[in-house]
Amino acid sequence: MISRRFLIGGAALAALSSPNILRAHTAEPFVLADEFQPREVRVREQHAPGQILVFPRSFFLYHVFDTERAIRYGVGVGKAGLAFRGAAIIERKAEWPSWRPTNDMIRRNPDRYAQFADGVPGGPNNPLGARALYLYREGRDTYYRIHGTTEPWSIGQSVSNGCIRMLNEHVIQLYEQVPVGTPVTVM
Repeated sequence: MISRRFLIGGAALAALSSPNILRAHTAEPFVLADEFQPREVRVREQHAPGQILVFPRSFFLYHVFDTERAIRYGVGVGKAGLAFRGAAIIERKAEWPSWRPTNDMIRRNPDRYAQFADGVPGGPNNPLGARALYLYREGRDTYYRIHGTTEPWSIGQSVSNGCIRMLNEHVIQLYEQVPVGTPVTVM
């Protein structure tokens, strides 16, 4: 019988063996820096399998799949991602989610965001990318997300807006592995 650990490990190895070459806003292919490629790593402290750990200042997200073992993903971090700390729960997941800029975003930069005040439907041009994991505290939406991105250059960077950004192919992998109810700790 194939175990869940075997399947997760196999998916991780498949992700590690394929190069991540993407197109950015130019004709030149974008190559994700090796340090931000998904890889299986050992975590120093014992965390519960299934838990997600986010280290916004070092641009990494860890999905713990076994005692002291995790898949580490490179991420991009927006201002909201730098401000958020502590524990949350994934209470909602969405494929090709719709997006609306916050009122603060529209107020700060109306020339850029007012046109999207009614929202942007899900799809390849949506800022939340292919998948979104919505974080809640005590049953309330934190407006903090782990989501895909159509801007692969943002991985390993601080960006003006957004929460925790992952390459679309990486957030799809994570989305398929974590159920609603998954604990997330942001360090």
